[in-house]
Amino acid sequence: MSVIFAILFYLATLLFVVGLLSRITLYARTPAPLKIPTTPAPTTRTGVVFRMTREVVFFESLFKANLWTWSMGWLFHASLLLVTLRHLRYFTDPVWGWVAFIQPFGIYAGITMLLGLCGLWVRRLFVERIRYISTPSDHLWLALLIVIAISGLMMQFVSHTDVVAVKSYFLGLLHLQIGTLPADAPLMLHLFLVFALLALFPLSKLLHAPGVFFSPTRNQTDDCREHRHLSAWAGKLESEK
Repeated sequence: MSVIFAILFYLATLLFVVGLLSRITLYARTPAPLKIPTTPAPTTRTGVVFRMTREVVFFESLFKANLWTWSMGWLFHASLLLVTLRHLRYFTDPVWGWVAFIQPFGIYAGITMLLGLCGLWVRRLFVERIRYISTPSDHLWLALLIVIAISGLMMQFVSHTDVVAVKSYFLGLLHLQIGTLPADAPLMLHLFLVFALLALFPLSKLLHAPGVFFSPTRNQTDDCREHRHLSAWAGKLESEK
């Protein structure tokens, strides 16, 4: 099992990195022929940076649209970030000071992450207009994330896993050495689902994470009266006339 999970780790990481880079490259090369910033929009690039920061950190547009969705979505994403940073202890030796500092907070972030996910799933199940546009994949992704959270919490509060052995295993993988992975069922389930998440991430709706930075409604300045917006391909066509 240690060898199998090592292979899955390398394969999932490769698919995640290559797939994510290819998607980002595609987004970056996609032309934006029109000026379509959502107004009121900033008129300078500095303003765009501040607007994007508010969108990414505070989910500003979602806050203005629906407080219930915003609260559950922000709770999940903030908790996921803290949980992810907490897991850096398995890949660093010695553990960085700030990573050690957030360890207690990361434990409870796992609980709030689960609460946020459950709230988002309740929304998809019981809000009629959201249920109408939801696809099976939307429910599958939520189920996947919920089981990942539950299995992680089980290792903390129900069936304790030898975290020292787990850290030794992953540090070994970073140096292309396969050690021994504890044969705990919650750990096996947790790792398998995380690897599945990494491998399938570039093909999923979860790509809104990097995609928000390429959204023309958010990353454009509202200066169409001052400057003509001309995409690269349109400029090339004009020069050939």
